Amino acid sequence: MNVASGYLQLQREDADQLVRKHAPLVRRIAYHLMGRLPPSVDVGDLMQAGMIGLLEAARNFTTDRAASFETYAGIRIRGAMLDELRRTDWTPRSVHRKVREVAEVTRQIENETGADADTAEVMKRLGMTAEEYHQVLTDATSARLLSLTAPDDGEGGEAGALDVVDHDSLGPQDSFEQENLSEALAEAIGTLPEREQLVMSLYYEQEMNLKEIGMVLGVTESRVCQIHGQALVRLRARMGDWRG
Repeated sequence: MNVASGYLQLQREDADQLVRKHAPLVRRIAYHLMGRLPPSVDVGDLMQAGMIGLLEAARNFTTDRAASFETYAGIRIRGAMLDELRRTDWTPRSVHRKVREVAEVTRQIENETGADADTAEVMKRLGMTAEEYHQVLTDATSARLLSLTAPDDGEGGEAGALDVVDHDSLGPQDSFEQENLSEALAEAIGTLPEREQLVMSLYYEQEMNLKEIGMVLGVTESRVCQIHGQALVRLRARMGDWRG
């Protein structure tokens, strides 16, 4: 065995060790994502895509990266799962359309009043019952409607703006724009009502699922889902300038 082949063999062994050690991370991320997806999504498909992401992370990771392997792998795993979800988009177009309508009316009201849109006023303008409105909020949480920047072609194909971006895959201009987007998104989240801010923090930063958040807030899981959906709709309305 020459030096080059020996080095490659060592690399493969190191990658195998990383995969074995961090395999539980795939399961954790998959079940966290399942917390906002309908039962029709197969967690096994997510985990299979996540394992591919983990394998790629193990092959490509270098020790000179600023982030730890777990952080780097988490980005790759989550990205692979989201790619799989986008590839097999199950969300009806009507769901995307209704959320867009609620976000647009929310934006109009907030522009007119300079305050958080009142739920009753949004329902009144749209001619929705409370049950219909809450269903839209639930759908906003379940569907992949988090893209605040992707071109809206009316087909409902939207990516996740709150997903972690792998900056290594971006060019200088894309990285700059993503940094600006992140700052604008953080600022917009800071303008949300306090409870909506808390839910967003617990879900996206602490990676708690809806049931766990409900225990913290002392409310039902379905109520957390509605608060989360309301936050997403409000963010969509307030981040309209970032849409392509």
